[in-house]
Amino acid sequence: MKYHFIGIGGVGMAGLAVLLKGEGHDVDGCDLRESPRTRWLESLGIGVAIGHDPAHVAAADCVVATPAVPEGCAELSASGGRVRYRGELLAEMASRRDTIAVCGSHGKTTTATFTARLLLALGEDVAWAIGGETGNCPVARTGTGPLVVEADESDGTLALYHARTLVVTNCEYDHPDHFPDKSAYDACFEAARRAAGDVVEAESLEADGWEIPVVGEHNRRNARAAIEVALRRGHSRERIAACLPEAVAQLPDRRFQRIADGVYADYAHHPTEMKCAVSMARAVCEGRLRILFQPHRYSRTKALLDEFASAFPGADEVVLCPTYPAFEQPVEGGHVADLYAAVRAAATVPRLFLARSCREAWRHVSLERRPGDVTLVLGAGDLLEKIKRLETPAGAASFHPRAPHRQAPTFFRTANKSVGGGVRHIVGMGSNLWITDLTTDDEYVHTAGPAGRSGAELGIPWMAGIPGTIGGWVKMNAGAFGHSICEVVRRVKVDGRWIAGKDCGFGYRASSICGEIQDVEFEAEVLGLAANAAESAGTYLAKRLKFPARCCGSVFKNPAGDHAGRLLEAAGAKGLRVGGAYVWEGHANVIAAGDGATASDILALAQICRQRVLHRFGVALEYEIRGLDGES
Repeated sequence: MKYHFIGIGGVGMAGLAVLLKGEGHDVDGCDLRESPRTRWLESLGIGVAIGHDPAHVAAADCVVATPAVPEGCAELSASGGRVRYRGELLAEMASRRDTIAVCGSHGKTTTATFTARLLLALGEDVAWAIGGETGNCPVARTGTGPLVVEADESDGTLALYHARTLVVTNCEYDHPDHFPDKSAYDACFEAARRAAGDVVEAESLEADGWEIPVVGEHNRRNARAAIEVALRRGHSRERIAACLPEAVAQLPDRRFQRIADGVYADYAHHPTEMKCAVSMARAVCEGRLRILFQPHRYSRTKALLDEFASAFPGADEVVLCPTYPAFEQPVEGGHVADLYAAVRAAATVPRLFLARSCREAWRHVSLERRPGDVTLVLGAGDLLEKIKRLETPAGAASFHPRAPHRQAPTFFRTANKSVGGGVRHIVGMGSNLWITDLTTDDEYVHTAGPAGRSGAELGIPWMAGIPGTIGGWVKMNAGAFGHSICEVVRRVKVDGRWIAGKDCGFGYRASSICGEIQDVEFEAEVLGLAANAAESAGTYLAKRLKFPARCCGSVFKNPAGDHAGRLLEAAGAKGLRVGGAYVWEGHANVIAAGDGATASDILALAQICRQRVLHRFGVALEYEIRGLDGES
């Protein structure tokens, strides 16, 4: 048969492709980008096309996909009834061979790797398909002996296995996107147990005096399961003991893998796995233990939120990065901001931060690292790959300490321009820019000159009581009571060049001005207001809400034809709190910084409010506060 794999560079897809090629089938595939794994597949005679095209599947008898392939994929749409899913095909192959299927909530990859390497060292011509690489051992190998596979329960296909030997490492609820509850999850494992010829329950095995040279009790249990498989296949204790050190000499990649001096990466993305990885990092850390964690899938984050809150025992600092969605759409309550709120409330971490991007998180780490510190990169998403792209072309992690800047939680109005390695921010009175509390090499400089004067000097009645500089007002086209500052702007001096007001691209709370505002000219009548201006200003002041201290007014812009405050109140935002930040009871579009508030508290609360409105009303609110929507 001719098989075409959509997304052949994925670890599970590549392994199955190699096994099918080994059985004599014609195999090719495609992926979005070239990688070391796609180049390895090509070296084995498996063709790989970069990009998607319906023509790829024209000659295929079977098109292989995973649930991660979107329904709109060109090849999937052209495949008709020829589509099979990877998990089904692997289960079918395993059921017709002498297969050792390793399953479990945690430790599958490590246990399968130890088992395959041990049997190979014992002289068996092992074939395998495993969800991880180890040193010079690729994800798959063909052979005439037993087949060792990592049997995945995430899509339910574990229940299709009829393995000669089934190894169960453990069973702890996971994958809520597929299993509605723990009973459904357990039933999948029970089906595989009933169909197996022999079952090795790893958690019930005794140590029996084995000397197992690996780090971590969980890894010793994984190795003990591999030993049990070898014993049941008739190998002697003496031969197993002799081959064991070689078999367990290396953990699979991203299983507490050292990627640089003082930097380790671990695939852990379930709270139980994370606790094990953190304990290993704590054991080798002489200074501060810093965790970078990227949650994997919204559904898992929501379902295991309480467990995640206590998943960092022994860490001195945790930086949470945006969720890796896999193939999921956002789920209300499963956002990284919800995770931040849970960890903050549990008070299990001395220092907790929320990053807007992986880049921002890694910049913080590189600036904060000191001798003896250990950084642990956790998660099954793309955080590690992004970190490697941020470093040298070879992907090696390196550190170049620079003078750090740590900003107390506050709000500023700003214009900015890039200088050197960081960003130089020209800051006005400090009324409309959120600044991260992560360490950064950005520079903040208070503006000077005419544009830096208080906007209150202009005496515009409907702007009475609104803080900010003249330049700040113009930059964001500030306004109130149906008016905007653009109504009275004649021209603006930006980086030494005058621009007519009509060419400034003014919009609702926005402009197209790029650069530092140095001066502003207003219409002549604005500078010489009528004698009753003070009285008019008093009228507007009387109408204005008395905002709480340490807030910046509106967090979100009003969407077309509606009010952000109304949507937020209807979504139940009033009174919400994260750490020391809270939504004001007087107006749902106002976040204030109370006692102990951090900039991360404010960011998390703003993100939670935005997600509530998006999920309940389908409206994606835009931030009015600069900086909340991305790195400034």
